[in-house]
Amino acid sequence: MKVIFVVAALVAVALAAPQGADKDATILRNDLENIGVDGYNWGYETSNGIKAEEQATLNNAGTENESISVRGSFSYLGADGVTYTVNYIADENGFQPEGAHIPKN
Repeated sequence: MKVIFVVAALVAVALAAPQGADKDATILRNDLENIGVDGYNWGYETSNGIKAEEQATLNNAGTENESISVRGSFSYLGADGVTYTVNYIADENGFQPEGAHIPKN
């Protein structure tokens, strides 16, 4: 299940990046802390303004109600020069994104 959240976050960042993004971008920061079965932390930042971070924790380990809670964010510089940021939670209630540019229900 952890892999699904990580892949979903990476896909979201890739899809959110503007087309024709700087192909010469360099990695400024790349952190990965796999703390075993209890959770993980990762984050990265590139020279073209893309940044993402995510933290996960295991809840109710070893029980029928075992679940993982994920909190994270990603941001990128849009073609219009605006930096777009999405903060999200993914848990037993699903994926819950928030951002100034995302319509509220």
